[in-house]
Amino acid sequence: MMYFMIAFGGAFGALSRYSLTKWINHYWSHYFPFATLVVNVLGCLLMGMVFVLISERLPSLEPYRPLLIVGFLGAFTTFSTFSLEIVALINMQAWLSALSYLLLSCVLGIAGLAAGMTLTRLF
Repeated sequence: MMYFMIAFGGAFGALSRYSLTKWINHYWSHYFPFATLVVNVLGCLLMGMVFVLISERLPSLEPYRPLLIVGFLGAFTTFSTFSLEIVALINMQAWLSALSYLLLSCVLGIAGLAAGMTLTRLF
C-alpha cells in the first residue's frame, strides 16, 4: 500500500510541477529560470507546512507522509527534501554539516550535470 501511495503522490506531484511550469512560462517567459525557482520555493514552503502538520500538529496524518512528502513533494521538487535536510542539520546545530551539505550538493550537482552532458556529447 505504501508503494502505491508514493507512486500516486509522485504522479500527481510530477504532473503538478509540469502544469505549473507550463503556466508560468506561458505568462512570464524569460531567460531566467523563473518557473523552476517558483516550483522549488513553493515546494519548500509546502514541505515545511506538511512536515509541521504531520510531525507536530496532526500526528494522526502520519500514515499519509509517504503520499504527501515522499510522493507528491518528492516529485514536485526534490529541492524541498534537500532544504528540509539542511534545516534539520541546523536544528541539530550541526552547522558545519549543514554548510558542507549545502555547498557540496550545489557544486557537485552542477559539476555532475555538466560532466554528464559532456560525457554524453563525447559518446
